[in-house]
Amino acid sequence: MTSDHDEHQVRTTEHEAQANLKAVLQLCAAGRLRCSEKTLRPSAATVKAVAEVLSGGDFYAEEPIASFAWPLLLQAGGLAELTSGKLALTAHGRAALTKPTHDTLALLWRRWLSRGVIDEFSRVEAIKGQRVANVLTAVKPRRAQVGAALAACAPGEWTDVDTLFRTMRKAGHDPKIVRSERALWKLYLEDPEYGSLGYDGFHNWELLQGRYTLAVLFEYAAVLGLIDVDHRPPVGARDDYRDNWGADWTDCISRYDGLLALRLNPLGAYATGQTATYLPAPAGTTPKSTGGLKVLPNHDVVALDGLAPAETLLLDAFAERTGDRVWALTSASLLAAVDTGRDLAELRQHLDATAAPLPQTVTTLLADAARRVGQVRDTGPVHLVECADAAVAALLATDRRTRTHCTRLGERHLVVPLDKLPAFRKSALAQGYPVG
Repeated sequence: MTSDHDEHQVRTTEHEAQANLKAVLQLCAAGRLRCSEKTLRPSAATVKAVAEVLSGGDFYAEEPIASFAWPLLLQAGGLAELTSGKLALTAHGRAALTKPTHDTLALLWRRWLSRGVIDEFSRVEAIKGQRVANVLTAVKPRRAQVGAALAACAPGEWTDVDTLFRTMRKAGHDPKIVRSERALWKLYLEDPEYGSLGYDGFHNWELLQGRYTLAVLFEYAAVLGLIDVDHRPPVGARDDYRDNWGADWTDCISRYDGLLALRLNPLGAYATGQTATYLPAPAGTTPKSTGGLKVLPNHDVVALDGLAPAETLLLDAFAERTGDRVWALTSASLLAAVDTGRDLAELRQHLDATAAPLPQTVTTLLADAARRVGQVRDTGPVHLVECADAAVAALLATDRRTRTHCTRLGERHLVVPLDKLPAFRKSALAQGYPVG
């Protein structure tokens, strides 16, 4: 495990997370996120793609945290689902493209607590033996303990992680990792015999419950923008495992060891239920999205300055790129985006917010494309039933027992929706016409 530098950084995450949510949703809509069908974890290429669009980058250049978490969060939140190894936006995910980001981030935190798709402790790779049966406790109750501890933090106040650990223990927030004392012997550092955590003094709270807490807070709460973090590179950041056998060969226990302190911000107070409404903190020096867009009467969209990744992906989806900072809106590009499941309202909303007023030629182009949407509709699979002659087709199409289940097509054919086929067959048989 490498370190980027030796000094700590303070990272305010509230506004970054909102920009990152938009960017990752756009990546997903573009079909660029892939995950394992078996483990649901993102591929290396997906982690790299996400890292490239994160506002301010990941917390560490060579240790993915945010870039690993985002594809999992989309799945846990029901915003995306796996189809043949590729993440695709669900109806909820498509709706999230135009909804207030703070509500979606709060939803993702609640969904992660209740249905996170991996055990966060599995990311603490230095502690081995986790896959042995009947060793680890159920993950959902553990998550709930960390969620309760975060909800008890005072908004706006910095808390160092060791103080948080002490507060958790005093309040009874114990995300217990192992099922029993016997199970402790199955976990180890470096060597399953000499490095076993079952020995007295080799399994302190900070090593197990503490590392799990750091994983949940750093990889999910911070990524969702709920907590600001004071962190440094993980190597050498903590020494609470140095008395264990094998510690001499272990630079750090986890990539989360560098989390020094955290602060529940306004988004975190809202997501944890401490406040009923979200009142954002000033954006400060958090990277802003752009210097604006200019939409020209000839349908060109010009970036006046650099664009945020989410905006670039949005324009790439709906327009044809014709230059470094120029996109051309055409009827073909708009309808092609719709054909892939995109909503024209998403583009219109963004242009109205960043480039209003729009030229009349562009509003006409958008209105014409919107008018075409829905004029041809896929109503789902059907069965084509062929009759021997037109008389039989007419009988089945008009009889009260079968007519509600079919539509006549031409002289000798009937169209039966897939979900109505059993009822049609039963009704046709009752009339003496079994469907072969």
